[in-house]
Amino acid sequence: MLDAFHISASSMDAHQVYVDVIANNLANTNTTGFKKSKVEFEDLIYKELRPFNGTLVSPGTHNGIGMGTATAAIEKVFSQGEAKGTDRDLDLAVEGKGFLEVLLPDGEYAYTRTGHLQIDQDGMLVNSDGYPISPAIEIPFDAQDILISADGNVSVTVPDQDSPVDVGAIELAGFMNPAGLSPLGDNLFSPSESSGAAFYGEPGLEGFGTIAQGFLESSNVNPIEELTTLMLAQRGYEMNSKVIQAADDMMGIVNNLRR
Repeated sequence: MLDAFHISASSMDAHQVYVDVIANNLANTNTTGFKKSKVEFEDLIYKELRPFNGTLVSPGTHNGIGMGTATAAIEKVFSQGEAKGTDRDLDLAVEGKGFLEVLLPDGEYAYTRTGHLQIDQDGMLVNSDGYPISPAIEIPFDAQDILISADGNVSVTVPDQDSPVDVGAIELAGFMNPAGLSPLGDNLFSPSESSGAAFYGEPGLEGFGTIAQGFLESSNVNPIEELTTLMLAQRGYEMNSKVIQAADDMMGIVNNLRR
């Protein structure tokens, strides 16, 4: 009966994490470029029962009782979100695989799928948090229109020029295992040993998506799917709480046998 308490408590703890992850997914349903998370579970160590005469435990067979469950991993799901038009020149959506690279204040690089770009006071292209994209692209102060092609080429129209002037190109970063990226918040990710180091390529090349100007990628959260999963997580939590209650009732019966 004591094992029942520990087993159910471990499951309730795991299901609480499950509910927390689902809640975070639902909270970011309308967050641009957000990627939902999923929870993976694993069973805990098994306790072997010793055979005794007159019992149903048979020598030479597996007589282990599982000791519960635990959260094995929380992984990001990088499926494509819907591209929504914004009619804004500096809004970009990556259609396919790849991340935009930004330079953080500490000199490290981070990666994002959110292409809501701006121009800072120095004329540099930056993300919504003010971090410059990499490689750096400077927009002339007298630029009238900004054109970004599907392959990432950035050009501008300026006075006294009949044709657009190229000012740089946007590169995409890829990873062997994107699910292994470490989330930093603000829709930014950093590499880890699990994700591997970043490799780079031109948008549209093999292994990379293309750039869509005037669009932003929506969250890939499906509210109906998340709500259904939330009900399953709640039922799992509820069932394990009932197991604890049943074990407590059995222990109460045993304690009352002496009376």
